[in-house]
This record gives sequence, C-alpha cells and structure tokens, in this order.
Amino acid sequence: MPGFEWSRSKGRSIAALARDHGVSRGAIRTAVADLLPEHTATDADAPALELSVTLDMPGKVASFLRAAELEPAERAALDQGVTVRRGQGYTLRVTAVPTVHLGLLARCRPLDGGPGAPAVPAQRKARHEYENRVSTITPAGS
Repeated sequence: MPGFEWSRSKGRSIAALARDHGVSRGAIRTAVADLLPEHTATDADAPALELSVTLDMPGKVASFLRAAELEPAERAALDQGVTVRRGQGYTLRVTAVPTVHLGLLARCRPLDGGPGAPAVPAQRKARHEYENRVSTITPAGS
C-alpha cells in the first residue's frame, strides 16, 4: 500500500483505511497480518470473528422494529441501514453480523400473530421473507 502512514492510521477502522487507499478490507487485513504477525490471533481456542452481512429487510419489518425496544447493536444496524424504494413500499438494506440479524428476526416474531393478536398477512409475509434471508447466512440448527 503505497503512501501508507501507520502513525495517521491508529484508531481508524479497517473499512475506513480500505476506502482511503482504494483497496479491499481483506487487503488491509492481509497487510496488517504480514507486517504485524504478533498482533494476529493464532490461538486455536479464540472465537472466530463474525463478518458483517448485508441483507434486505422488508419495510414492514423495519417499521415494526423501529418502534420496538432493541439492543444497542440492533438499533445501530437499523439506524445505519440504507432505504431502497420498492414500488409503493421500501426495503432497508441492513449490514450487521449474523447474531444481530438473528436478534432482529427474533424481535419481529409478533408479526406472525399469536393469542389475542391477529396476524396481518402482509406483515407475516414480510417477516417470513426476512427469515428466509437470515437463514441463508446462519448454519443449520442455529
């Protein structure tokens, strides 16, 4: 990475460095691992880092979740989502680690209805769409 200055980079995110230098985040990670091998995780027992995944969340689900009480990471993921107009409605493009997507999916379960709360078919369909998208990023049995 020509022109890379470590002193100016301290405390910056990998994504910000990648944008600044016009390279992928993977290139930044590889460079750091090559230059500073003592700072890379080599412990086999260390938990694997979760990579962020971008999924399209139907607008009906996003609207429901915006009114719900969420964990800080879930709220941040929703707030940073990008709205994409789709005909009469919209889709929220949410980038988060799979555990955050699973948490959001669990919080929108009331859209399926339940005792004393009838389900609205369009909301139920939207929740199932999001569930199908989340299931593509999570291992079976999660």
